[in-house]
Amino acid sequence: MNGDALDSIIEAALEEDMPRGDITSESIISPDSESKAVILAKEEGILAGIEIARRVFEKIDSSVDFRKKMNDGQKFKKGETLATIQGPSVSLLKGERTALNFLQRMSGIATTTRKYVHALRGTKTKILDTRKTTPGLRSLEKYSVKTGGGVNHRHNLSEMVLIKDNHLNIVGSISGAVKKAKSKIKPGVKVEVETTSLDEVQEAVRSGADMIMLDNMPIKKMKEVVDWVKGKVPLEVSGKVTLRTIREVAALGVDFISVGSLTHSYKSVDISIEF
Repeated sequence: MNGDALDSIIEAALEEDMPRGDITSESIISPDSESKAVILAKEEGILAGIEIARRVFEKIDSSVDFRKKMNDGQKFKKGETLATIQGPSVSLLKGERTALNFLQRMSGIATTTRKYVHALRGTKTKILDTRKTTPGLRSLEKYSVKTGGGVNHRHNLSEMVLIKDNHLNIVGSISGAVKKAKSKIKPGVKVEVETTSLDEVQEAVRSGADMIMLDNMPIKKMKEVVDWVKGKVPLEVSGKVTLRTIREVAALGVDFISVGSLTHSYKSVDISIEF
């Protein structure tokens, strides 16, 4: 994650939470008061964002002593201490909610991702994320997916070509769209095509697509595609794949399964700061 971009995100979060300071803490607690606190896991999960939490407190007060007890990517259990914090009481209180907001959400994404990754153990299939992220927080959310063991798909519209149904409704054909894209993009930039049938897959492969997305295809159709493609190009499955169905899809031999819910429907992990 870019340091300047990260600082901008944290600064915006702090400005949102205390545009004119913390009037509660500042009015009832002495500036000389010092406290110790722990960041405590209230349930098990996969840690993501511990350095973000550290940076929150550093931005508020450089004198705060933040010591992590676990690293991102590690599994923690209920009751375990993730970090200790010591410093001016007012500074700790000012950073409490913002640090937890990052930690709970990022760890929630990492934890959800790890469940999908574990469901695919023993297969060649990898979990991909999507661009279905919180505006302005994509870098943190995709980092959390990677921390949980997933693979980042394209980070933005500038990174690779992904020709989807709305593009095709305008251009008219897969072959025409791939040809136009290949004529304008830089060498090395990949072209992926979203498809809904074997005929579309065949057209995309023959047109020179580098990767094929199978969008909301029934299992039977996906098997037909896998049997025809025979490893010619990587295959990505997208649409309504859950923890209950993912193993069946992976067994077909597809290379990737993209799961939008990793970043739009995850459950935040219960983490608290206890003084």
